Amino acid sequence: MVALSLLLFLPLILGILAWGAERVRAGSANYMSLAGLGLLLVFFLSLQAESHLKLVWFARFNVYFSLYLDGLAQLMILLTLLLAVLAVLVSWREIRSNRGFFHFNLMFSLSGIIGVFLARDLFLFFLCWEVMLLPMTALILIWGHEGRRYAAFKFFIFTQASSLLMLIAIIGLALAQLSASGQYSFDMQALAKLDLPMASQWWLMLGFFIAFAVKLPCVPLHTWLPDAHTQAPTAGSVLLAGILLKTGAYGFIRILMPLFPEAAQAFSPLAVSLGVFSILYGALMAFSQNDFKRLVAYSSISHMGFILLALFSWHPLALQGAVLTMVAHGISSAALFCIAGMLQQRLHSRELSKMGGLWSSAPKMAALTLVFVMAGIGMPGLANFNGELLSLLGSYKIFPIHAMLAALAIIGSALYGLHLFQRAFQGPANQQVVDLDKRELTFCLLLLLALVYFGLQPQSLLQISEPWLQQLGQIATQVVRP
Repeated sequence: MVALSLLLFLPLILGILAWGAERVRAGSANYMSLAGLGLLLVFFLSLQAESHLKLVWFARFNVYFSLYLDGLAQLMILLTLLLAVLAVLVSWREIRSNRGFFHFNLMFSLSGIIGVFLARDLFLFFLCWEVMLLPMTALILIWGHEGRRYAAFKFFIFTQASSLLMLIAIIGLALAQLSASGQYSFDMQALAKLDLPMASQWWLMLGFFIAFAVKLPCVPLHTWLPDAHTQAPTAGSVLLAGILLKTGAYGFIRILMPLFPEAAQAFSPLAVSLGVFSILYGALMAFSQNDFKRLVAYSSISHMGFILLALFSWHPLALQGAVLTMVAHGISSAALFCIAGMLQQRLHSRELSKMGGLWSSAPKMAALTLVFVMAGIGMPGLANFNGELLSLLGSYKIFPIHAMLAALAIIGSALYGLHLFQRAFQGPANQQVVDLDKRELTFCLLLLLALVYFGLQPQSLLQISEPWLQQLGQIATQVVRP
């Protein structure tokens, strides 16, 4: 139990210590050592067996400090920690000012993300959901690029407005529980047993759906994403693409579908249509971009559409594909944002028109970028292929036309992916850049190894999340018409 609470609070404590270390001795690397060693400790804590912690918090309203670590939460926390270490490494040279405070915000955001994955009380879930918002806004606003103020405020407004809708839905559920049992409850298991009228389910479900769809994001709730990704520091882009987008998908899996199965099933045709539109729109917009980071941002919208399509197909194969896509996209998109950040450091530009022919001066970077691009395209043997294949196979059995339309994005991803690589690394050499140093090469190779391993051994991911997917599958068999 102590270990489970440490899993939530330790990153925040480390962030405070890192901030204090810089204030005591400015210019030292103590803050990085603290962050790195602390994340290693959190990693070992996350490997513990399934456990549950439930403490009384606000007794009058039956609010509990309730944490639960199962396979699905463990999988997402391990991905979070992997990308958090990557965020620390890529900020080694990029962040020049207020480094301790930067790492405080990084760790503070990490605590919120881990809390979202662990929380089993909706009040605690909402609190952690909000905790993610402020430090990530600070990362963009303070250490972002030229348009950081606009991007930070847009990110804050979109996320905060949608969070308020979720808060209203949470209060509505608590009141429904009061009406049914005579007492409030925010416990997810208790709320899942509520017998709500279809109309009530529909409106409450919609509050959660909008909040999660904004974070995912899906079209038309996506417009904050390209600006936030483009203007954020590299570490911020890594966390945004690799983890924060996945909290939206996690909310669908953990909260919306179990709490509102009938309403979610009735909403499925619209949700799946939004997913397919996001897939195609994201691919089209990615192809038209000249900014490296903006192109990768729009590609993320396209890939997240596969998750929405898979989840609301309610088919076991598609649900497995959604989980695999969450992990695979987290790794591959983070890798591409790292490449974009390293190029911006060297060229002081993200514009593809100012690149070209970089293979001649940076062959290691070019070769690794090509692999990361091929992962995004869905090359067999790399992790993304398994996720999108299962998503399409499962969704085809329920929504065949939508699945066929989504499959067209495979062509689109090849077009924008190879377009990105060709403009940056092939053709006449416009500029010369320094190739990857040992630190950069090390974390890029680790990301490559993860993509290859999970591409060849997807079962290792599915075994971890299998118990929860089976529970969701049981719900699906009860509500989905044959």
